[in-house]
Amino acid sequence: MPATVEGPDFIALQVKDLPAAAAFFEEHLGLRRAPASPPGAVVFTTSPIPFAVREPLPGVDLDGAARPGLGVALWLRTTDASALREQLVEAGTEDVTPLQDSPFGPMFSFTGPEGYRLTVHGG
Repeated sequence: MPATVEGPDFIALQVKDLPAAAAFFEEHLGLRRAPASPPGAVVFTTSPIPFAVREPLPGVDLDGAARPGLGVALWLRTTDASALREQLVEAGTEDVTPLQDSPFGPMFSFTGPEGYRLTVHGG
């Protein structure tokens, strides 16, 4: 029987300013750091899939990217999309869309650290 993939197991965004990106996810989205992270990364205790921000890997030039992650849809789950959206708006987060209905519950998108486009749903 051939080997198969079960699904995503770890997600990391490569960023130029690791402390600022980690602070954004902690302060504005309420993520908590895992007890241990590899060098050059901050891993958060998200479930079911661990999420991290990390320094760029060798050969990655983020300065040349029009928008990091273009073409990738990264959705984050929350217990209250409406309240989280208001928190982000009050914090001056860039480009927060209006709350909309989706098959996955209320959702909105925003521009996160270093231009990554993120979508939040739930609640």
